[in-house]
Parts: sequence; structure tokens; C-alpha cells
Amino acid sequence: MQESRPSRTALRVAMRRAAHQLFDRPPVFEDPIAIPILGPKAAQRVQTEGFGHRLSQGIRAFMAVRSRYAEDQLARAVSRGARQYVILGAGLDTFAYRNPHTEMGLRVFEVDYPATQEWKRERLAEAGVTIPGSVTFAPIDFEHQTLPEGLRQAGFDSGQPAFFSWLGVTMYLVRETVIGTFRFIASCSPGGGVAFDYGVPRESLGWMEKMAHDALARRVESSGEPFVTFFTPQELRAELEGIGFHAIQDMGPEELNAVYFQARADGLRIRGRLGRLMSAEV
Repeated sequence: MQESRPSRTALRVAMRRAAHQLFDRPPVFEDPIAIPILGPKAAQRVQTEGFGHRLSQGIRAFMAVRSRYAEDQLARAVSRGARQYVILGAGLDTFAYRNPHTEMGLRVFEVDYPATQEWKRERLAEAGVTIPGSVTFAPIDFEHQTLPEGLRQAGFDSGQPAFFSWLGVTMYLVRETVIGTFRFIASCSPGGGVAFDYGVPRESLGWMEKMAHDALARRVESSGEPFVTFFTPQELRAELEGIGFHAIQDMGPEELNAVYFQARADGLRIRGRLGRLMSAEV
């Protein structure tokens, strides 16, 4: 990530979420702000650059379901008493602007690089989306700044339950940063937790999946945001258990397809095993 410019990867992810709204019926993840926040030019690219093509279904499905999964897990944390929601690497995530838990007093902290947050504010303003008082922007460089200090300055209270989502980020950070972030989350007050996605090692993939992995790796590296860290499900579960998390849930494509993509006429489903979703409670 280049701190002086917004994340290109964040834009591509947002375009795939918007494509899900346009091309998939019914949507697995409903987001009425996904298209407006892009702006007219990027929204037009979604229509014309193959984002709705059948060959794009698999990655589009994963982008949509990981957002749905995180918000499903958040709802469970809110029912346990969490009133703080931290979105790590928020990008163009729109949860804070359609928050269904406002009446419960849920406060949202959006964590990202300063340039990406400035770009997002511009996108929100141009789309006519009001920034509610319940959302706080916390500009932090994960590799060079301390997450606890950045959140503290933003008004986050680690003594109160909090739920964290961390989507599309862990694979871009060094392992020590990823594990250190999990340690911080586990140190917060009981009742919260985390939902995140992660990439599996290339050597665990089949040959077609390796080709897909390599193509994606080349694309993100050309954008200045190369893949860095991968985990096997077994080692990551062991890491989280050792840190102190419990109720750990790990879901691969088979499990996600069974829960979220059953009996669809359009054939939308996750294809390949490049990424997985995991959640854990504090």
C-alpha cells in the first residue's frame, strides 16, 4: 500500500460488490450504497468491463459473501452486548451509512490509510451520503503505526466489548503484524470478536487454482499491493486458540456455498479454494 494514494485494490473490491448488486438475483449481500459510492465513471466501468461476466462469478461471490458473513457475525456480537464495531481496512465499505443497529447505540470506527479515507470522504460527498455521528474515521498505517494507539485517539474503548471485521487485508501484511493485531483484539473486553478472510498457501492448491492465484497475485503486485502472508486453516486456528479466542468458525468454499448459495437459478457460487473466512469470539 502506498500511503500517498488511495488503494486501487479497495476500488476493485468495491466494484465487485457493486457488480453483485447489478447482476445477481437475489443478492446474497444487499448494499444500496455500493453503486452510488463508486461515482459515475467507476459505476460505468462495472457495466462495461466484464464485472458481470460468468467467468467473474466466483470472485464476485466471495467478495459479496465475506461482507455478508462479517455483518452476520457482527449482529451476533451486538446481541452479546458489543457496541463498538471496528472495520479494519475499511476501503469503500458502506456499513456505517446503512447501520441497522443504530438504535442499539453501535458506534463504528473505520480504520484505513489516510489517503484512502480522504478518497472515501470525497466519494461519499459526491454520492450525497451523509456521514452519521456514529462513525469515526481512524487513519492508521498498519505497518508503521500502532493500532491500539490510533484507535484510542479516535475514542475507542478497549474496556468495552467490540467486534472487528478485517476483510481483504491479512494477505497484504507481514505475519507479525497480522498476529499482533489478533493479540490486540483478544485483549479487548469479553463479548466481542472478529471476522476476517485469509489466503491459503499456493502449494495447497490444485493446478488450475494455482493459475488463478498467480494471475491475481500479478494483478495486485502491479498495483503496488503484493500478497505477503498466507495461512493453513490448521495453523491459523491454533494461533487464535493460543492467543485466547474461542468459538472459532472456519469456512471454506464448500461450507459457504452450502450456507449462502444453495438452489440458485443463476449458478452464483464460490469457485476455487484461494480464500477462506474465519470468525472467533473474545
